[in-house]
Amino acid sequence: MNITVLKKRVKDSKFYKKTIRIQAELTAKHRMRGRYSFIDRSHKSDTLCIILAGYKEFLYPAVFGRIKKYAPSDMDICVLTSGLYSETVDAYCKNYGWSYLRTYSNNVCLIQNKAIQMHPKAKYIFKLDEDMFIADGYFKNMLRAYSHAEMGDYKPGVLAPLIPINGYGNMRILRKLNLVDIYTKKYGTPKYFRSDDASIEANPEVAKFFWGEGGIVPSIDEMNRRFSLEALEERPCAIQFSIGAVLFTREFWQAMNMFPVSKIRNLGMDERHLCRFCCEASRPLLVSENVLVGHLAFQKQNAAMKDFFLAHQNLFLS
Repeated sequence: MNITVLKKRVKDSKFYKKTIRIQAELTAKHRMRGRYSFIDRSHKSDTLCIILAGYKEFLYPAVFGRIKKYAPSDMDICVLTSGLYSETVDAYCKNYGWSYLRTYSNNVCLIQNKAIQMHPKAKYIFKLDEDMFIADGYFKNMLRAYSHAEMGDYKPGVLAPLIPINGYGNMRILRKLNLVDIYTKKYGTPKYFRSDDASIEANPEVAKFFWGEGGIVPSIDEMNRRFSLEALEERPCAIQFSIGAVLFTREFWQAMNMFPVSKIRNLGMDERHLCRFCCEASRPLLVSENVLVGHLAFQKQNAAMKDFFLAHQNLFLS
């Protein structure tokens, strides 16, 4: 018998299909296993926003304040703290009417899986990091962009906004604002590029530039307003995207069999898995040209940007 025919018969057999199903069920249970506590204030909405937090409390008046101001009142919002309990986060959630989920182990993949599981009605899932600053219309315009992308040439996997301090977004912002030459003279030739040593991730002066120091780059609110008036467009991202602000569906999360969970700390594994699955499943990560959010900084810029934030809070508050 032809080996190809034999392999097909094996894969079509009831035993093989049952084995694969059991393996998937065991994997799913493992990716949900861990101690947690959950304060549920959900509205059973079809739209959920999960916020990874717990480590940059100095940003919460601005970051949480923007989310509270711009989020629809019927959206479910759940703040997640991985591996710790935050009295500050707990207080914000109680004051704003948001849910609060904590896990006892520090595992960002596990806590995101658990948060999505705890909101079974959620069809659309927004994920934000605690250092992302959304602007007016963020949630509505992202959903609009996702619907528009579904009618286009790609089957979307994940949708992201433009983010100035980002390996992909920095180039798009510079080109849209005709600032490539100015940036090049100050910091060198920009690229669509991810690296810990790239200027967009390592140089705090670049972060300050994109936050408006020198008056060259407009505020995130002005850029968001300006871009939201342009014709709808979503572009595929050809590099690994920093997933500080993304939108995906429950169907997509299920298709990639959730985020992988290992015994070691999973920092960054959610990003790698999501970006890899987008490529392997031919469901690209698309970036909306019409929605913009601010990102405080990358790791090597954080210390200097904390000082900059505290000294220039007018640039960050809505």
